[in-house]
Amino acid sequence: MATERIGQQFSFLVEADKLKDILRQSPVIATGRRENSAEHSWHLALTALVLREYAAEPVDLTRALKMLIVHDLVEIDAGDTFAYDTAGNASKSARERAAADRLFSLLPADLAQELRALWDEFEAHATPDARFANAVDRIQPFLQNLYAGGGAWRRHNLTREQILQRLDPIRTALPALWPSVLDGLAQLFGDAAKAAPTQS
Repeated sequence: MATERIGQQFSFLVEADKLKDILRQSPVIATGRRENSAEHSWHLALTALVLREYAAEPVDLTRALKMLIVHDLVEIDAGDTFAYDTAGNASKSARERAAADRLFSLLPADLAQELRALWDEFEAHATPDARFANAVDRIQPFLQNLYAGGGAWRRHNLTREQILQRLDPIRTALPALWPSVLDGLAQLFGDAAKAAPTQS
């Protein structure tokens, strides 16, 4: 029985290694190359550790970290859907749920249930931990794109309004950081952005 359990755990971990081959749109700041999803997951965990003090609600950091570590695993099957890809996002939920069904089923039943529940919780955005994790998932690519001179935002000709809509979970879950987000976008888009109305 123990040997079977270890085999399932090893199989899952070997499968998870594939996340290193999934490229995202956000650039690595130092080189401009596209980061992979495993790098993104590590950076999210570090971002949560560093920015927890700004959470608007009490947060179970360990639970939030678990969500951040598992939430992108589905990209192994579903790929990384660019946040601003309207067509891709239309089928994203179905593709990712099918991927979650397959990937978490590789684990022993108890671990499969635990990790799938964390993934579902992150997707639902309904708990303080999930709201914090989702805001962290927005602030990390914000920093990357901002400090890479616009990065994927410029490459895809995104507007300030599109970016603000995507970043809105930061406004509610990490409100102390929202003025810094607005300042960063104002710098990126020029002085005219400072006069643009902000979301209330």
